[in-house]
Amino acid sequence: MTTWLLGYIVLGAVAGFFAGLLGVGGGAIMVPVLALMFAAQGFPREHLMHLALGTSMATIIFTSISSLRAHHAHGAVIWPIVRAIAPGIVVGTLAGAHVAAAVPTRPLAIFFAVFIGYVAVQMILNVKPQPSRNLPGAAGMFGVGAGIGGISALAAIGGGSLSVPFMTWCNVRMHHAIGTSAAIGLPIALAGTAGYMISGFAATGLPDGSFGFIYLPALAGTVVASMLVAPLGARAAHRLPVATLKKVFALVLILLLAKMLQGLFG
Repeated sequence: MTTWLLGYIVLGAVAGFFAGLLGVGGGAIMVPVLALMFAAQGFPREHLMHLALGTSMATIIFTSISSLRAHHAHGAVIWPIVRAIAPGIVVGTLAGAHVAAAVPTRPLAIFFAVFIGYVAVQMILNVKPQPSRNLPGAAGMFGVGAGIGGISALAAIGGGSLSVPFMTWCNVRMHHAIGTSAAIGLPIALAGTAGYMISGFAATGLPDGSFGFIYLPALAGTVVASMLVAPLGARAAHRLPVATLKKVFALVLILLLAKMLQGLFG
């Protein structure tokens, strides 16, 4: 158990750094690694993805708090955007978590791999939407928030891969978009964790230490490390060539996805 706990701590540190650096919740890198670790520990195959997704989403609560505090200290969080988009985020995330809990592990893994693969390709190509308009009104922000929340719950991400391009498309500066995305990740994580926790209560055969679809030992290990390291990533975002780091991060994601799919389907 000590070996696995150390593994969770290392994973939390890596995910926390990229969460702060890129304004993502860390789930993109955490889910495939957790799925592999849970499989190696002999957890039920039918619940591998649900446990990985739920545990990752719970970790994002703490990572987002740490990351958004650091970005707020740099004046990079636009709170009116957070308040406008949060209601839709909560509704969409709760619905997405409910859907994810009802989907078997393999189709869920395919959805996760396809979506994160798309995000990785966008990072490698450094695709940036051309700023072309202002933010929409209340109804538009609710709809966008619901869409971001739903997809984020299915993929257990903090929403940065969706909210950052949306905000930059609406003429929000990149550093402000990244900082605001870190704040948007908090309601996503809260609603998503509640959804996976409640949905998992009806599941049978979960390993000891599970609370719904949240595996508490993994949560404890990843949270401690991610909260300590996320502010370092946030500070680095204002000093390092983020475009180059995104490409490295994307290549790592692709390798992790390939390994996760091999483990689930091999």
